[in-house]
Amino acid sequence: MDHKLSVLVQVDLDGHDVRLFVTGCLTEVNQHALYPLIRRARTLIPPVTVSVDLTAAEHVEAIAVDLLRWAVDHDAGMEGASPVELLTPTGLPDHPPAPARITHHLRAPGWAPA
Repeated sequence: MDHKLSVLVQVDLDGHDVRLFVTGCLTEVNQHALYPLIRRARTLIPPVTVSVDLTAAEHVEAIAVDLLRWAVDHDAGMEGASPVELLTPTGLPDHPPAPARITHHLRAPGWAPA
């Protein structure tokens, strides 16, 4: 499976609101790539409101959300920094099934390779 993560960062003109729009797949394996963006957003202009919007993601693993929340809550270097709001879809979306793979080719009767 190809689990790509895409993030669009939106900063309001006043600099007090930062929203990270996440699309693609958030998994246990790739969630660590999102945290540095969250950390950077928290330090832009204190106090800033940081929202991580996962509602448009195609696939979100519950463990990935838990690990991300843990990282936000337990970063010793970010004590007193702005809070982070994680917006998750109702019922985490599962990855769509992979398309069926062709395991054999049909050949016309009487056909033989040259």
